[in-house]
Amino acid sequence: MHRHGYKGRKFGRERDQRRALLKGLATNLVDHGSIETTLPKAKELVRYIEKLITKAKKGDLASRRQVIAGLTTQSAAFKLVDEVAPQLSGRTSGHVRVKRTRIRKGDGAEMASISFVDELKPAGKESK
Repeated sequence: MHRHGYKGRKFGRERDQRRALLKGLATNLVDHGSIETTLPKAKELVRYIEKLITKAKKGDLASRRQVIAGLTTQSAAFKLVDEVAPQLSGRTSGHVRVKRTRIRKGDGAEMASISFVDELKPAGKESK
């Protein structure tokens, strides 16, 4: 059996569960800046989050709505568009990095840490 034309990993889940998994991982990555997950999930998350970052860098209304649809919370979407994307404007691609970390003790799964390549500065609160 060949795998030609079959893109993406299944993770033993149905389509809606896979979408929810990727949305949750992407939201946590935007909120925390770095997360640890299994290596296949991290590799699949790179494909997903790179497209969202590209849309967030465009910044118009349609792109903002697509980013909101791609993440689970509006606050994470606003953070991606307003705080994270402008700091990544110097790059055209390769915004996130996957780094293998350890072997999980319970089931032997290979773990990986995924984070943004550029150091992100937290947005300062403006005092009025």
